[in-house]
Amino acid sequence: MSLKKLLLLIVLSVVSLAVAAQVKVSGTVFDENNEAVIGATVHQKGKPSNGVSTDIDGKFTLTVPNGAHIIVKYIGYEDVDAAGKSGMVINLKPAGGVQLEGVEVIGTGYQNVDKRMVAGSVSSVSADKAKLSGVADVSRGLEGRAAGVQVSNVTGTFGTAPKIRVRGATSIYGDSKPLWVVDGVILEDNVEISADDLSSGDATTLIASAVAGLNADDIERFDILKDGSATSIYGAKANAGVIVITTKQGRKGHTSLNYTGEFTYRLKPNYRDYNISNSQEQMSIYKEMEQKGWLEFASLANGSSSGVYGRMYNLMTQYDPITGTYALPNTRAAMNEYLREAEYRNTDWFDLLFNDNVMQNHALSVSGGTDKGQFYSSISIMNDPGWYKSSRVERYTFNSNASYQLTDRIKIKLLNSDSYRKQRAPGTLSRDIDVVNGEVRRDFDINPYSYALNTARTLDPNAYYRRNYTDFNIFNELENNYMDVGVTDVKFQGELNIKAIKKEKQNLDFNFLGAFRYTGAETNHYILDNSNQAKAYRAGIDPEDAITRSSNKYLYTDPDVENALPETVLPKGGILFYS
Repeated sequence: MSLKKLLLLIVLSVVSLAVAAQVKVSGTVFDENNEAVIGATVHQKGKPSNGVSTDIDGKFTLTVPNGAHIIVKYIGYEDVDAAGKSGMVINLKPAGGVQLEGVEVIGTGYQNVDKRMVAGSVSSVSADKAKLSGVADVSRGLEGRAAGVQVSNVTGTFGTAPKIRVRGATSIYGDSKPLWVVDGVILEDNVEISADDLSSGDATTLIASAVAGLNADDIERFDILKDGSATSIYGAKANAGVIVITTKQGRKGHTSLNYTGEFTYRLKPNYRDYNISNSQEQMSIYKEMEQKGWLEFASLANGSSSGVYGRMYNLMTQYDPITGTYALPNTRAAMNEYLREAEYRNTDWFDLLFNDNVMQNHALSVSGGTDKGQFYSSISIMNDPGWYKSSRVERYTFNSNASYQLTDRIKIKLLNSDSYRKQRAPGTLSRDIDVVNGEVRRDFDINPYSYALNTARTLDPNAYYRRNYTDFNIFNELENNYMDVGVTDVKFQGELNIKAIKKEKQNLDFNFLGAFRYTGAETNHYILDNSNQAKAYRAGIDPEDAITRSSNKYLYTDPDVENALPETVLPKGGILFYS
């Protein structure tokens, strides 16, 4: 055999071996709903440059070495590693973690839009990650869970909404709070509260949260729509962003009974955490003021408010005709002894006004279903005996939903959620703002936290001092001046889905949603006759106390009567009542 023929045989052998080593693999890629996946990437394992994309029918054809593996990738789904062969059927599984499976659209109905079709910035947070132990308000759990979402807890009082910013400050004068959407239905606040009013401490803030009646164990996930595209779905109210809450539903072939019990132990605040003067430091300041003549007897004894020195001067004027003595002798020795007791008193207002309490939250749920229907029901009870005096909260919730596949084209879903909350809080009036001087003040403020921070530790907790021209003791006031809050929230919702056209490549769905919601909020402010607030409106009516009568701003002077004296318009006895 000639050399040329030999070389030709060798070349032909190599080519035949190379051809024999290459095979064509083909197949179709489907998602979890058995629908063809368009644009999935299929490439040879270890050689990404040798790859193709699936066509409109989810099909692909790729030439790879014999025995090679292929990798199938698609955004939002797990990668598939399979041995290459002809006629493959590949089913993709959603990637682990929380994903946005749809956006709830309000209009003529309720529609799940594929996440790949959503334009704009969207963040999803699972309820398990957002849940905070010991915090019953679900909105507070979003803090630090999604990029760009700012949550500021302006107060720890239950029922007061936190200050939430999804898109930052979207308006100089208007509100920048996001819109709440629960299972496709917009939840309006019980009262309109601006961002500044949230921190005011006014009574209306106790019912400001739109989602205070939701139990965290009933929530599946939060979807946060951050940009302006949300307005195309929910209207102009969504210009500050939208927080979409999806509640839990039953699963077919899976029946479960779940109980969650949560016990939260809260400790009292401690003065070690605050830079506040103790009684020795406070009395040294008073002593210096006395030496400089700034503690004048008449102004302290007859002023609107006074503390240790004012009480001392009043005791020196209290004469007992039976014993023929004064409550406190007018001697330097007696005064020094009285002031020395105040110096070493060091009253711990946090210890006296707060409680080491246990807050309980119990939730029981049952869920299940078949191919024809699924259901989910839950009840929960939250009991907070009160961290500070004259405060407590009880909340009861019920949530249920059921979906039924009547036919292969018609599906209905029914939802019901109810909540009731009753709450007690210390009595409070709305704040006043002096826009000229920039002063913010509140009459008859008895909030235990602010009282503990702003009251001298020299005061005797069992004694009465002067405030608002009359006797005042914080414990007596908390018992005789309080508010009862009741909030009811009931929602019924129905959904209907009709698949008008259901073909391999064509689908036409009609979705209808209807909801009825009732909310009722009642705030009753009880001011009993023995409270400082009630007594303030009568202080000075004694003819012998002309100085208080002329100074007391809570008395009424008839402008139509010449030389009229201030008088009270408050009847004696009974209960003052504000609603």
